[in-house]
Amino acid sequence: MTAYIIRRVLYGVPIVLGVLFLLFILFFLYADPEAMARKALGEKASVEVINNWIREKGYDRPRFFNPKYPVTEAGFWTDAILFDHFHSMLTLNFGGSDIDDYPILDRIKQGAGPSLTVTVPIFVIGTLVTIAVSLFVAFFRGSYIDQAGLFVSVLAMSVVIFVYIMVGQYFFSSQWRWFPISGFDRASAWRFVALPALVGIITNLGGGVRFYRTIMVEEVNRDYVRTARAKGVGEVQIMFKHVLKNGMLPILTSLVMQIPFLFLGSLLLENFFGIPGLGSVTYDAIDQNDFATLRVMVFIGAVVFVIGQILTDISYSFVDPRVRLS
Repeated sequence: MTAYIIRRVLYGVPIVLGVLFLLFILFFLYADPEAMARKALGEKASVEVINNWIREKGYDRPRFFNPKYPVTEAGFWTDAILFDHFHSMLTLNFGGSDIDDYPILDRIKQGAGPSLTVTVPIFVIGTLVTIAVSLFVAFFRGSYIDQAGLFVSVLAMSVVIFVYIMVGQYFFSSQWRWFPISGFDRASAWRFVALPALVGIITNLGGGVRFYRTIMVEEVNRDYVRTARAKGVGEVQIMFKHVLKNGMLPILTSLVMQIPFLFLGSLLLENFFGIPGLGSVTYDAIDQNDFATLRVMVFIGAVVFVIGQILTDISYSFVDPRVRLS
């Protein structure tokens, strides 16, 4: 297994480097430094202020190599934006924000906690509830319960998240006053994250139930299930011991897609509920044209996604003995 993990990590390195090079193209080749400066400082900023900003950020340097140095000297490659971009990202030396020069790494550390307090309950509770409801609907496959479950799932998928947020804030916060309408306090974090977590769970429930139910109904029609029934195994035991276990591979694959969301937070939920997490950091970076912060958040998302893919491949061997890591 160790050799397999090392090989998968090595496979992930080109992906991360490719993402970095794509970010370099988008932010340093396609984007004009003067336009970036004007978006950060405002259209009324003077030419001198803009030039100083570009010089302070190092955007005035050559992009690929520095012709001031001979090719034989290290400065030919190192004193350029491309090398600095890769070096700063890979060493986690992200520098400061384009807007206020606040250290980006510190901002990420501050936002990680609030984001996880929201996304972890959504991920854990939402997964358990979705699987349980999917098993229940699949158990009554072909019946009115199954049809009603599919109808409600499609209906839930058709409603945009803004509706859930507004309805939740109106009833649970404004009318019934069970939870604060927005904000965050570390001392009583559960009061502030309960409502956005509930909204997140309900939002993902429809699509999850429809997908998982399809997997389980497909497994129910397999030969091994018919063999288990012929041996006298009960239907409930079949659903939990056989169908759920053998349907975990596609479920794990879908769950890994949510791992970046755990660390980067939810843009809409955190913004609407005033939670100072990484989702809010990303949203503010987009809204304020903070290219430095946005570049870092995209890079972190790519790294977390690659790590999630590796963990998913490893978890396959635990849920399915037929999978061998070699």
